Amino acid sequence: MYKLHIANKNYSSWSLRPWVLMSELGIAFEEIISPFPGASSWEQFRSFSPTGLVPCLEDDGQIVWDSLAIAEYLAETHNKVWPAEAAARTWARCAAAEMHSGFFDLRNSCGMSCGVRIELAEIPTGLQKDLDRLDELWQQGLGKFGGPFLAGTEFTNVDAFYAPVAFRIRSYGLKLSESSLAYAQRLIDLPSMRQWDTDALAETWREPAHEKDILASGKLLEDLRE
Repeated sequence: MYKLHIANKNYSSWSLRPWVLMSELGIAFEEIISPFPGASSWEQFRSFSPTGLVPCLEDDGQIVWDSLAIAEYLAETHNKVWPAEAAARTWARCAAAEMHSGFFDLRNSCGMSCGVRIELAEIPTGLQKDLDRLDELWQQGLGKFGGPFLAGTEFTNVDAFYAPVAFRIRSYGLKLSESSLAYAQRLIDLPSMRQWDTDALAETWREPAHEKDILASGKLLEDLRE
């Protein structure tokens, strides 16, 4: 069975991607959580990940690191990781790669924390640019391939890559078009996303650097964590 190494569910957006992909597609795996311990994260995570980062997948001695590499590795032996139709598959790969390598202001201004609700102090120009591009991209996928998911009727890896954004939209009250907000809610309502959210709220770990950055972004309205 696959072993998937992840970190705190409340914070780790990168871990969420392969976790939700495998969960939604019914790909069995053993979940191994290594909480962020602060400055020693890299040394601890190096025991299972060559980069000292999560996520990392183990498969019968094969080590696969990086969330996009994990998806491509799974796609070699599992159907439905990517859309079956060629045009949708090409678009989905491009959109997932854009999320993987871009949207820096969204990441930096709105760190993932499933359990908090924040009123942002401001919407910097860079963040607004990312939100505009996000809305444009989601509208393109939903319109071109008919929804309800980004590349058609089925949940695929491109949706998994934007799953953390759905939590960010909820946590920070980010404004997008009505149909994009509906899509974000559709992701949050998936069984695997509900389970991740429940697990995240039950975590008792707190990582000071993450907490500091999240609280610095604006006014804390609510903290739903235990």
